Amino acid sequence: MPGNNAPLLSDNSPRAPRRAPAILHNPGPGVSFDAMKRTLMLTVLLLGMALAGQASAQCFADYKAKQDNPLRLQYGIVELPAEACGSPQAAADYAAAVIARSGWTLLQIESIFDASEFQRRSGHAGAIHRRQ
Repeated sequence: MPGNNAPLLSDNSPRAPRRAPAILHNPGPGVSFDAMKRTLMLTVLLLGMALAGQASAQCFADYKAKQDNPLRLQYGIVELPAEACGSPQAAADYAAAVIARSGWTLLQIESIFDASEFQRRSGHAGAIHRRQ
C-alpha cells in the first residue's frame, strides 16, 4: 500500500547486528573497534613510559648565595629542569634566575646530584632554602 513506510508493530524478524561507534573518526571497512582500542592502549603505555623516564632524570643543585645590606649568606638546593642537569653553566644560569626572584645573588653552584642524594643533602639546606 503506498504511503505505508513504517515497520509492522509485530515485526519479530532478526535485525542486523549494530556496529560499535567510532570514537575519533570512522575508520572505514576493515578496521575494528578492538584494533582502535589496542592502538589507544599502546599510546597510553608509551606516554606513561616517556613520563616515567622524564621523572627519573630529575636532578638538583646545591648552591651558595648572598644578600647585601645586611650581608646574609645562604646554602640551598634548587630543582633543575632536565636540560640544565648536564652542564654546570646551565645549572648556574637556571639557579641564578630562580633565587634572584627572592632577592638573592648566586655565588656558586657546589654540585649537581640526583634524587638519591637529595634526602641526605636537603637536611642541611632547610625547608625554606629548597627552590623550584
